[in-house]
Amino acid sequence: MSSSRAITLRSPSEDDVDVLFQIASDMTTWEERTEATPAPLNRDTFKARLARDDAQESGKSVRFVIDVDGVAVGSVSLFDFDELARHAEAGIALLPEARGKGIGTAAISQIVEFAFVRCNLRRVHLQVIESNVGAIRVYEKAGFMIEGRQRQHAWVRGKYEDIIVMGILRSA
Repeated sequence: MSSSRAITLRSPSEDDVDVLFQIASDMTTWEERTEATPAPLNRDTFKARLARDDAQESGKSVRFVIDVDGVAVGSVSLFDFDELARHAEAGIALLPEARGKGIGTAAISQIVEFAFVRCNLRRVHLQVIESNVGAIRVYEKAGFMIEGRQRQHAWVRGKYEDIIVMGILRSA
């Protein structure tokens, strides 16, 4: 990854809907991103869901667009906050052309810093299917550790796969 690249997290805007829709409707990575049954996605339905989620999830989730040199290439979020135990789950999704370039590692590191410094969380966790070795490598580079496994928990492209549970703790 070039050190001159500016990888930042920012609030989503109306201009990002096309990129976010492209990611959400990508059938090749559907199972990596959602537990829902794969199905074609309508742009207008997706846009309405984004608006509804923004209205309903106020304070329950935090979503950023991943921006590289002024261009949206993905999203990263924190969700399912536990206010008492001070933890949340993280999720990330990138356009295919943004993968394998260090963008995911930078974005995950930034959302973890946001979680610990700005949200005062003590733990961030995530789930990843076992065949997504690129993502597992990204999470390990960002400091996540494998904490467990849910055996044959996900149906992915015609076969069952384990879900790997990973987490990172805020240092004292």
